[in-house]
Amino acid sequence: MANIPEVTRKDEQEDPAATKPAASATEAKITCDENGVDEGFPYARPPVCELTGDIRISPKEKTMYFVNPSGAGPFDANGEKKIRPFARKDDFLLPGVVEVTIKSVSSAEAAPECTRRHDVPVVVFSVAGYTDNFFHDNTDVLIPLFLTTAHLKGEVQLLITNFKPWWVHKFTPLLKKLSNYDVINFDKDEGLHCFRVGHLGMYRDRDLIISPHPTRNPHNYSMVDYNRFLRRAFALPRDSPAVLGEETGATPKMLIIERKGTRKLLNLREVSAMCEELGFTVTVAEAGGDVRGFAERVNAADVLLAVHGAGLTNQIFLPTGAVLVQIVPWGKMDWMATNFYGQPARDMRLRYVEYYVSEEETTLKDKYPRDHYVFMNPMRIHGEGWPAIAEIIMKQDVMVNMTRFKPFLLKALDELQE
Repeated sequence: MANIPEVTRKDEQEDPAATKPAASATEAKITCDENGVDEGFPYARPPVCELTGDIRISPKEKTMYFVNPSGAGPFDANGEKKIRPFARKDDFLLPGVVEVTIKSVSSAEAAPECTRRHDVPVVVFSVAGYTDNFFHDNTDVLIPLFLTTAHLKGEVQLLITNFKPWWVHKFTPLLKKLSNYDVINFDKDEGLHCFRVGHLGMYRDRDLIISPHPTRNPHNYSMVDYNRFLRRAFALPRDSPAVLGEETGATPKMLIIERKGTRKLLNLREVSAMCEELGFTVTVAEAGGDVRGFAERVNAADVLLAVHGAGLTNQIFLPTGAVLVQIVPWGKMDWMATNFYGQPARDMRLRYVEYYVSEEETTLKDKYPRDHYVFMNPMRIHGEGWPAIAEIIMKQDVMVNMTRFKPFLLKALDELQE
């Protein structure tokens, strides 16, 4: 048998002694969690499989060969288990996720030979779906990857399918914080990679909400843990907001995230001016592709203000104890406002202020008569499903009533002084 490279450090070295089997056949074990449904949350995830033993991965064949003499496990009549390793169970998205087959083989001789042997666990996952939306970058990939790998403290190899070079480049600081090894492009690599421990797929909890759970979050991480992880990965300096008062002379800093598409804050300049009058130093910026640069801007703020949308995900970079102000558009958005951004803020030990716009503050009033169900029974929009929500609720703009909005800005200021 030819000598096989064994990956034991980031700089790979030849190891002539690394021709032994990855693990003895008696150690073969596979468990798959099929129950991705969360009755309290609408977004489940596909199955996740954990393997221990002699695992040989052929990216070219989209196959994980599993030396399994007993044949036991969640396999079909052909000794196979097929999984699309994406952390969001979305019937619209999943057909676009590369399908990977776990193939049970009876002996090491029945499996293809290793060309590279790795001395660390492997996680195979996809970055398909809605990636490039910052909310989904986190909820569908980065947080699931954190839940799956953080306990390994960098000693894990990442194999990424539906590989997007721009996405990997964009989040390289986070990937390097989770893994000490260069990621492998599962879509192009032609090697045969051997491991002793492997994951196909990732754990997922409730978007930006992380709670202890035996299968969705088996290592009991929290959003505080994720927040700290991000600060370290991007070397963000602030762990707490400014201390206000006469002794320090500090003025509170507010960052307002500007939206250029839908759900624009039409009187943004007026809002910014009032915030300045109340004593804030205000910066207005649009969240862009420079994740580190914008993370530094957010971390420098004491208050983050934005209309409901993916930009609010940037609260993950705020210092503990800072304030998040969410402007919630018209349309009975209580559940989405709370579960997407409000509860995560509280879970990260941020102070949270939410402002619900009235029917007088939405551009929907210019499109629909006041006796329309959009105003009389907005829950009907939700009953019609996501297409109706996207077309009606998500396409409005807002113009807050300054008299009505001012007390909420004062509340944000009070929260900082507590």
